[in-house]
Amino acid sequence: MSITGNFVVRVYGIIINENKEVLLSDEYQLGMKMTKFPGGGLEYGEGTIDGLKREFREECNGQEIKNIIHFYTTEFYQKALFHENKQLLSIYYIAELDDPVKFQTSKKPFDFQENKNGNQSFRWIKINSLNEAEITFPIDKFVTGKLKQQFL
Repeated sequence: MSITGNFVVRVYGIIINENKEVLLSDEYQLGMKMTKFPGGGLEYGEGTIDGLKREFREECNGQEIKNIIHFYTTEFYQKALFHENKQLLSIYYIAELDDPVKFQTSKKPFDFQENKNGNQSFRWIKINSLNEAEITFPIDKFVTGKLKQQFL
């Protein structure tokens, strides 16, 4: 049985700084708080790396990224949470921020004034302090475990 058009493809950047901290995005979207890696949905006609670069420019005040290396692609079935009858495919890349860094980071989660759709803040967290329970989505939780195994 062949079913086409039933996939949602998302791309994410894993940014690790010199202090062995990873960049997380805290967001309020679709009426809920979420903690995830920076990135988002691939647009039709886009390659995965082009999509990741666009997502960083959109979410991070024009931020460019470089030295992009594939880290993980979903290897198991995951139903897309926000799309009816669709399967989610997530692709993760390790990348570096290009100088200068163009966005603010915070020390506290969800560092914005109100829970309003579209609000977002970024923070660095030590890889060895990452807790899968604090990450919102199932594939991100899995990738968090892989990240800890590889970088600790």
